[in-house]
Amino acid sequence: MQRITSAAALPLFDIAAARRMEQAAAAGLAPHTLMQRAGLAVARLAMATAPQARTIWVACGPGNNGGDGFEAAAQLQRRGFATVVTRIGDESRLPSDARASLQNARDSGVQFSNAPPEHPDLAIDALLGIGTTRPPDGLMMDWLRRMHAARSPVLSVDTPSGLNADTGTLSADFLATPASGIPGFRRLCLSLLTLKPGLFTAQGRDAAGDVWFDDLGVAPGNEAPVARLQGTSPAPVRWQSSHKGSYGDVAVIGGARGMAGAGLLAASAALNAGAGRVFAALLDTDIAPLDFVQPELMFRGHESLDLGAMTVVCGCGGGSAVLEALPLVVETARALVLDADALNAIAGDSALQGLLISRCRTGLPTVLTPHPLEAARLLGAATRDVQNDRIGSANRLAERYGAVVVLKGSGTVIAHGGETPVINTSGNARLATAGTGDVLAGMVGAALAAGRPAMAAACEAVWRHGDLADRWPEHIPLSASALARGLPARP
Repeated sequence: MQRITSAAALPLFDIAAARRMEQAAAAGLAPHTLMQRAGLAVARLAMATAPQARTIWVACGPGNNGGDGFEAAAQLQRRGFATVVTRIGDESRLPSDARASLQNARDSGVQFSNAPPEHPDLAIDALLGIGTTRPPDGLMMDWLRRMHAARSPVLSVDTPSGLNADTGTLSADFLATPASGIPGFRRLCLSLLTLKPGLFTAQGRDAAGDVWFDDLGVAPGNEAPVARLQGTSPAPVRWQSSHKGSYGDVAVIGGARGMAGAGLLAASAALNAGAGRVFAALLDTDIAPLDFVQPELMFRGHESLDLGAMTVVCGCGGGSAVLEALPLVVETARALVLDADALNAIAGDSALQGLLISRCRTGLPTVLTPHPLEAARLLGAATRDVQNDRIGSANRLAERYGAVVVLKGSGTVIAHGGETPVINTSGNARLATAGTGDVLAGMVGAALAAGRPAMAAACEAVWRHGDLADRWPEHIPLSASALARGLPARP
């Protein structure tokens, strides 16, 4: 069993693959073996989470997820924990393994009740798992509300009930309300057999909380993952014999009138992420051609730059003014990051879409960094549709335009045609502030300028961007300008 952190680089399998793996494994094992392993794994994590627990509530559903709960309850009871089981469903319709685990729980002296205990020290959600994507209702919903409003930890078995394990969408928003507001409350999830992508993107990260994984001794075999976790991406080594030319030039084209700060943030981020030289080609020409805080930034008009020899970051705060520059940028930039208003302009202009597709067909490195609304515009869809299938949406964007796509948000998805998508789990909600997306665009630009392939550059920048936020001191506010410098502001 292992705890999944942002450093983990592991494959993610969808529900269909998990079921095939389970069937294949069960065929080669004695009956009930997998459920016994699952129940023991749940019990072990429960004991580690609440070693002093006097009462543990296990809520069991009508399928095999409930069977895992029965088995866990039996293991806990045998180890001296007072375990109370509430269950939903007709016993006669339980799968055979679940019936065996129910009997095991009874034989172990587990208490069965029609109502949850008043003040459990730990609640175990074994109601639905991946058994169904239908929303919980009635008594099941009532129990979930009680669990998630209590002052004790909640441990979900395999997948939090009500969460789509493939997409990370939730059928009940209260299941993802921040746990920090309730003293003693904590969410954990033990993913069994496989890791599911929905635990790491959209609402899944909030609903699952701390994710743990136990493969139950089963290898994936020939199953192909639908995505993988990014894992750690340390900064590449800089050789002693290198020079500024070794790390390339970045030109930031954006920052129209009233939005110059966005362009400066991207330029600052590129500079502090290690680009050899950074040119700030702001579209607001009234800005003074010098940054007294960062005099290394060189201010130029974009018309004067040799874009064919540069990595261009285009669109940050570009407004409608960026439209004029885009055709030349898309056609000539050596490497390109398109963000914000550049993406909005492309979404509304079929000619620009054609130029972008043609560019990518030639193999020129290109990264798109949309947030969900920008992705929806590029796909001609609703933001809700994008968020309801973040992996699929990122894949469709990558296939449509031929670029690497960074779909920002909780569990950022990085996709490129023909490659397994990546989900990044570094970062936290402190990044939900103006300008942090501009910082990310600049960081991607610096990685491209240093010669990293587009997919690798995107993955590395996204992870480092989130890792900075994860290591940010709690007592210091996180601002985009400080993030761009890679250092917290002074308290």
